[in-house]
Amino acid sequence: MTEQVHHATRRRHRSVSVLILLGLIAACLIGATATPMGPAQAADAKFKKFVDGFWPRARKAGISRKTYVRAFEGVEPDPEVWKKDAHQPEFVMPASQYIALAVSDTRIETGAKKLVELKELLDAIEKRYSVDRHVLIAIWGMETNYGTFPGDKYVIRALATLAYKGRRTKFGRRQLIAALRILERGDTTPERMTGSWAGAMGHTQFIPTTYLGNAVDYDGDGKRDIWDTLPDALASTANYLKRSKWQMGQTWGYEVVLPKRFNTRQASLRTVKTIGQWRKLGIKRVRDKEFPRTGDRASLVLPAGSKGPAFLIVQNFRSIMRYNAATKYALAVGYLSDRIRGYPAFAREWPDGVRPLDSDQRRELQKLLLARGFAIGDIDGVIGSKTREAVSTVQKEKGLKADGFPSLKLLQAMRKDS
Repeated sequence: MTEQVHHATRRRHRSVSVLILLGLIAACLIGATATPMGPAQAADAKFKKFVDGFWPRARKAGISRKTYVRAFEGVEPDPEVWKKDAHQPEFVMPASQYIALAVSDTRIETGAKKLVELKELLDAIEKRYSVDRHVLIAIWGMETNYGTFPGDKYVIRALATLAYKGRRTKFGRRQLIAALRILERGDTTPERMTGSWAGAMGHTQFIPTTYLGNAVDYDGDGKRDIWDTLPDALASTANYLKRSKWQMGQTWGYEVVLPKRFNTRQASLRTVKTIGQWRKLGIKRVRDKEFPRTGDRASLVLPAGSKGPAFLIVQNFRSIMRYNAATKYALAVGYLSDRIRGYPAFAREWPDGVRPLDSDQRRELQKLLLARGFAIGDIDGVIGSKTREAVSTVQKEKGLKADGFPSLKLLQAMRKDS
């Protein structure tokens, strides 16, 4: 009996020892899982929480769970989106630099060639929508350099980044829902839904809400394909401008000359007068031209102040601003359309003396940047975002104003280095 009790006691001791050991192991494991997450892990967890929390809103908008899961598969925030949002050229560049980059000789020449190449298509679109072909080509050139730079960012990721946090969460969330609706409708796939950092898509860079409201299936294949079908893209743009009250046969505006001691406080998009009333205040067209219709309502725009070029802008300018609300953008589109049409450059120079590099100089600059190790892409003479970023870096190195504008002064300095 005593021996049996002794063995039972030993078994109980071994059981207790095993339980203690298992408890220690469990404690170690719990301690390991309770270790605080690093910054990257915490950020990923917060973003995942945002995506999970956004699902009810998407479901309410008619998005299926299958579409939602596929759209967000592998998606993480894109830091470059926040960076680009803070440095949009329409807002941070002086008008002189912005226009010089946007309306280059290469872009003008290419636009003129596209008019010839696409004449039959442009004839048909112009007839159907009553929107001038030159402005369609100009928007195409401005937005993606005639389809060569449509953007390679996954639109859902870009918009989810904006929707997650930052100064444009309201915009990002609205556009994200619209983008998901496009996928739900089957107009495109996640793999093909690429665009800019702000979610602008296709040849002419429609944001998702603009796409839903204005994109058309021009070629009749059952899909509104603004990514790979140019007729759909240009017709969609024409449809949008038509709905934005484009007036066929009229211009976007006129370059004008101000009288001496003119009250420049009247230069505002909110101040609207008839051209006849502006004339009575002493405003005239450049090169001694007459205004074709003095009854048109217009506003005065001074992009670089009273010492720079001045413009009376009319309804078609405002239609372009429906596409992009920046005054400099609308001015660039209007100016590019005029240059493609064969009209001369602005009569008055910019007060800061900005001179755009010609095509040979731009290519030379790109060669020098490549030689310095900057990954700017092909040597094509097109000053895109990568070239501007490289230019800004070199400007900093040389103690120049790091505005990203490829000036002759910078090119000359780089020639000396090479």
